[in-house]
Amino acid sequence: MVKILASGDIHGDTSLANALAERAEKENVDLVVLCGDLTYGEQSTEGIIGPFVKKGKKVVLIPGNHETIATAEFLAQQYDAVNLHGYSIKIGDVGLFGAGGANIGLFQLEEQEIYDLLKNSHEKIKDAKTRIMVTHVHPTETKMEKFTKICPGSTGVKKAIDTFKPDILLCSHVHEAEGIEETIGNTKVINVGKSGKIIEL
Repeated sequence: MVKILASGDIHGDTSLANALAERAEKENVDLVVLCGDLTYGEQSTEGIIGPFVKKGKKVVLIPGNHETIATAEFLAQQYDAVNLHGYSIKIGDVGLFGAGGANIGLFQLEEQEIYDLLKNSHEKIKDAKTRIMVTHVHPTETKMEKFTKICPGSTGVKKAIDTFKPDILLCSHVHEAEGIEETIGNTKVINVGKSGKIIEL
């Protein structure tokens, strides 16, 4: 079994990062997944990944629309974490693949680029027993879209769900939709939010 703690939209809140790290330790998770917006507009990179590493937890992360790929890469390298933006990782028989950024904000990507990143990263874990897609932005045609007028869903993410049919999509981005879970085809879509979600596989 693989146990994951997934969270997003920490936005530089070190007390939140510490609380999540405590929870990761208490729940004895195998992996921490951070779905972007780790910082607030590229500020406050200190004390976000460190608390998890101090607890001996493996961290994978993606950039949101509040930090660049370079910042996500810097944090990953500094703390021996994995930047999943356009990449994949296997833990046991669970494969994770991802793409960060969003269609609005400081770090914007075109929809086709989001899809292409997901396509390339999925290729390496396509044979995994359980496949988890990690994005910052939510897909179009979902309940999550109804919680916001300013954060459109991503057609690139929706196309990736329709094409690759991952078992789970972990995302964040829309703060008001925190904790919302829904199903697209056979894919369970979870807005993990800043409070975080424990996923057992």
